[in-house]
Amino acid sequence: MNELKKPIIIAITGVSGGGKTALVTHLAKHINNAEALFFDDYDLHGPEDVLEWVDRGADSHEWNLEPFVADFVELLKQPLEYIFLDYPFAYQHTQMKEFIDLAVFIETPLDLALARRVSRDFQNSSGEEIVAQVNHYASHGRRAYLNMIETIQPDSDLLVDGTLAVEVLANQIMKSEK
Repeated sequence: MNELKKPIIIAITGVSGGGKTALVTHLAKHINNAEALFFDDYDLHGPEDVLEWVDRGADSHEWNLEPFVADFVELLKQPLEYIFLDYPFAYQHTQMKEFIDLAVFIETPLDLALARRVSRDFQNSSGEEIVAQVNHYASHGRRAYLNMIETIQPDSDLLVDGTLAVEVLANQIMKSEK
């Protein structure tokens, strides 16, 4: 019986609005024999208040990744060359750590990440709602972004510049993987 060769697992991480989803989507579309999983597609049980979670130390194990992991394990049964993960924890969660071959952190300036997030998440919102969100980021939310830079970025194998086009980032990742 032929055993399937394990695909190369590449986790893409970075702050909200950093470009993870765009990059993973591009990689899965343009790399032959590849699939992708997106963390945000799952309704995972985790901390009720993300800022309190950050203040407690942002332990990734407070998130139950079972649905994500179950779908990931199903992908491992397919004859794939690559699995790309839009995934926030790099190597920090034991349920996924052993599978990841390369963790990539997208370094995106926080002002650009916030602008992307507001543009993406608040397209149909009022000006008041957008101002409230920006004020919340400035007074509270920014520390969650900074925590990710302080904890996840150093745990990553490769840093890429989030101001560059996704095509450039994809090329950098695929060259570094070889």
